[in-house]
Amino acid sequence: MDTAPLKPFATSARTELIREVSARITAVLAQGSPERVEQPRAIAALERAIAAGGGGARGKGHVADKVAYTWFNRIIALRFMDANGYTGIGVVSPAADQLGQPAVLAAAKAGQVDGDVVKTNLSTITGLLNGTRQPRLGVDAQAEAYELLLADYCRYWNKAMPFMFEREGDFTELLIPANLLADDSVLNRSVKVLTEAVCQDVEVIGWLYQFYISERKDEVFAGFKKNNKAGADEIPAATQLFTPHWIVRYLVENSVGRLWMLNHPGSRLIEQMEFYVAPVDEETDFLKLAGPEDLKVIDPACGSGHMLTYAFDLLYAIYEEEGYTPSQIPSLILTHNLYGTEIDPRAGALAAFALTMKAAATRKLFLKNPVEPNVCVLDPITFTANELSYLVTKGGDRHAEEAFWNQFANADTFGSLIQPDPKLTVRLADHLAILDDEGDILRAAALDRAARVIDHAVYLTRGYAVAIANPPYMGSKQMNSLLSQFMKDEYPDSKQDLYGAFVVRGIELADRRGLLAIVIGDTWMSIKSFEAMRLRLLSGHAFDSFVHMRDVSNHPDIFGANAAFVLSMAGDRTRRAPFVRLTPLGTERKEQDLRVALVERTKDAGCYLASGEDFAAIPGSPIVYWLSEKMRAVFTLG
Repeated sequence: MDTAPLKPFATSARTELIREVSARITAVLAQGSPERVEQPRAIAALERAIAAGGGGARGKGHVADKVAYTWFNRIIALRFMDANGYTGIGVVSPAADQLGQPAVLAAAKAGQVDGDVVKTNLSTITGLLNGTRQPRLGVDAQAEAYELLLADYCRYWNKAMPFMFEREGDFTELLIPANLLADDSVLNRSVKVLTEAVCQDVEVIGWLYQFYISERKDEVFAGFKKNNKAGADEIPAATQLFTPHWIVRYLVENSVGRLWMLNHPGSRLIEQMEFYVAPVDEETDFLKLAGPEDLKVIDPACGSGHMLTYAFDLLYAIYEEEGYTPSQIPSLILTHNLYGTEIDPRAGALAAFALTMKAAATRKLFLKNPVEPNVCVLDPITFTANELSYLVTKGGDRHAEEAFWNQFANADTFGSLIQPDPKLTVRLADHLAILDDEGDILRAAALDRAARVIDHAVYLTRGYAVAIANPPYMGSKQMNSLLSQFMKDEYPDSKQDLYGAFVVRGIELADRRGLLAIVIGDTWMSIKSFEAMRLRLLSGHAFDSFVHMRDVSNHPDIFGANAAFVLSMAGDRTRRAPFVRLTPLGTERKEQDLRVALVERTKDAGCYLASGEDFAAIPGSPIVYWLSEKMRAVFTLG
């Protein structure tokens, strides 16, 4: 995919949308504004959000950033759907082979409005377009009519994709950017940049996400140079890194694909897995699958969903091979197989959207009766002492149960590194099921929050066939005091970097015979401070394959100093595995060299054989797969 046009579009869109949304905040909050009279609940919700964001200019800036991001997501989602024919009429796009206004506005001007979609604002839209109603001060009548059309279409798509489109009454509809019909608006540029050809690949969603937050990422890294620390507001931007597709394919094919091939050696799935690494030695101790539904996959830091969308492709082929009908497969995959957790709500929405588009691409009628993807945004949840008094059980460990209910208080910082107690999850879920709100609105709200805690905990305690991730990379020097202390307390063996904690967490999330597939930095492979983590990996586990990316850039953020590997939870560490060393500059050259190495399987091509036992024999257990047999023998024999 040519990503060159995407970055300038996404970065300029962020600037423009923040400016436009900020202007709308000022306008709707002005004393005597029409919105204060017509939508007092939405105004009150907006004022609460501003107060929660710090109040004053800071709070308004926080809300503007969040809402601008939300509208960017929705505009690109609607453009993607328009381009693929899912909307029926262009919501942000002109009619086919035409230029100019969105098709829905052109149709409304001609008196053609879909009454099943446009309900709330129909009379207002009609009045604005026929001149019987005056637009708000300073706004063109057609522009205001289009804002209302867009709001109604967002509400309509809320039924199929609530994670992406607003509920009626959400204050984000008050803050629709006012210049959407301008020639150089974000909406019009989205149509030009996201061509129908580009929108054939849902990967574009992930690239847009990375580019949209790139300036924010630069701001955060500039802050690190001033000794600023990262917390909940900084972590998503500081750690987001879109994974090149060939690395995604390597990880998915050698985890999801590998488990299927071990269970079905005669499967033709292997024919479409270009990065599959066949086992060196025979394997007998692996997770037995009764059917495709057992191939449960979690990405505990799913971002915009790149790992999950390719896993969807592979799982579709598996279900198809097993004789399932095309009408069944998309819903089965989203119901049984794919799970993601994320701390950034907007990234989580994009991941769920990307999976929904995968399903719609394989079955056009999917959006008529959709299945919501299992993408869980881990949001902060807390309870008061009064609320805890009825959430804990009689005769239980009160301290442990109160800690359970409040364990997600800092979920927007700790994310899936939180480790819920599986037994308490079951016990307290059963207790919650028998509680009643007793007609009390506040109690009902607390019970709803408690249900979300159980939902979060279930995601993080289920045993998965595969845990797969390109997790956050962040050294301890960049962590704020809250995160730093959490890492010391909960992940003492890997506290040096967030990615190390995700390796440990991935091992815990995987079934005892499952697989961990992950790409991280490569510093852990040899330095002393990661020795305990290396021992954790080598204890009772075995590498299935390993790709070491190394070049003079020496930087994991551009895949110049990374390690991608698949670890078997049940493997014998004496089992040999291929280790591939990739040293050329640039991900394209690395991809080419990996293809060659997997075919030739020679040292000249950068392919080595080694086992965990080889590393364990060396003091400190460094992952020095390139050592010769003679050098290994020196350590083994002393």
